Amino acid sequence: MLRQRATPYPHWEFTHPTLGDQLRLLPERGGLVSGWRCAGREVLYLDVERLADPALSVRGGIPVLFPICGGLPPERSGLAQHGFARDQAWSLTALDEEDGVLLELADSPETLAVYPHPFRLRMAVQLQPGALAIALQVLNPGSAPLPFCFGLHPYFAVSSLDAVHLEGLPPQVIDQTTLAPAERDSLLNALPQGIDLLAEPRDCVRLQDRGWGTEVSLETTAPLDLAVLWTDPPRPMVCLEPWTAPRGALLSGERLLVVEAGASLTLRTRFGVHTR
Repeated sequence: MLRQRATPYPHWEFTHPTLGDQLRLLPERGGLVSGWRCAGREVLYLDVERLADPALSVRGGIPVLFPICGGLPPERSGLAQHGFARDQAWSLTALDEEDGVLLELADSPETLAVYPHPFRLRMAVQLQPGALAIALQVLNPGSAPLPFCFGLHPYFAVSSLDAVHLEGLPPQVIDQTTLAPAERDSLLNALPQGIDLLAEPRDCVRLQDRGWGTEVSLETTAPLDLAVLWTDPPRPMVCLEPWTAPRGALLSGERLLVVEAGASLTLRTRFGVHTR
């Protein structure tokens, strides 16, 4: 069931009819999933005070990154950091299956001014037992190829940064502060001080909170199979993000996705929650 709520901030609330799990949604703030309550526990972090200022980017929930992940040199693009999807107003409806919601976004004169490509995005967010599944369909209604990158930027609440343990990342990663190769363990040791790394995991990545005895897993599906890990101390949260491509891909072409005219492409990922 989809209802409007006024507290703790104005939002839409979706409740699964049998699981009882809930989503909080702000379609007008970038199609944001601002809350996910699973088995009675809130999984996501949200800075509610910052949310109250529409001039500031949201810190929390699950922002959508499109048509780029990261940033591009200002002189080469008019696109803001992580693109424009997280700043646009999306439409919101309940899915026919009654297990989640559908968020939709289309090109506009504002987006075409900085990204001259018609597009349609349809993002299904579905509640499953102990999990959240997200499927994004990218449609190209134009007459030319549609190049893009896509990512999600979920903020997971943790008891403290010192209590966090990661599993499933490969030994070699990219330090996104320098764009240079780095040792996984050396970066993870600095997690409480703030890190930004990109990795190509073979399987799911598990974010364990030894303070709460919980675990969040990121289950990737190609081509949405890169993993970014970011912390912003002292905020008690860890971002564990699925991306399709590294920073700068719209210019470099590395892992850049292209949808031909009249075609579509669907990207999938899934987050699981477990109590240890």
